[in-house]
Amino acid sequence: MQENGKDFFAVLAERNHTTVEKVKEKIAKRIWEGLHDPDPERRTQWARIPCAGEIPTPEEWLHYSVKRLKEDGREDLLRHYLID
Repeated sequence: MQENGKDFFAVLAERNHTTVEKVKEKIAKRIWEGLHDPDPERRTQWARIPCAGEIPTPEEWLHYSVKRLKEDGREDLLRHYLID
């Protein structure tokens, strides 16, 4: 996903005055926390993210999230977060 030639992670990094690496670290931490959530329903939701390894990467999470938003007819959220 890109905005003005920048990928989603670069846009988030710029908006939050940080680096792409820090953004990906934060997302990776949230993925790990989700997969280890005490609530089994939440763990199951996170485990649905297709991944090549044991834990989804930030890129795999993003791909899955965008696909789900499109399937749910919520592409407006994609535009909102990339434009605003």
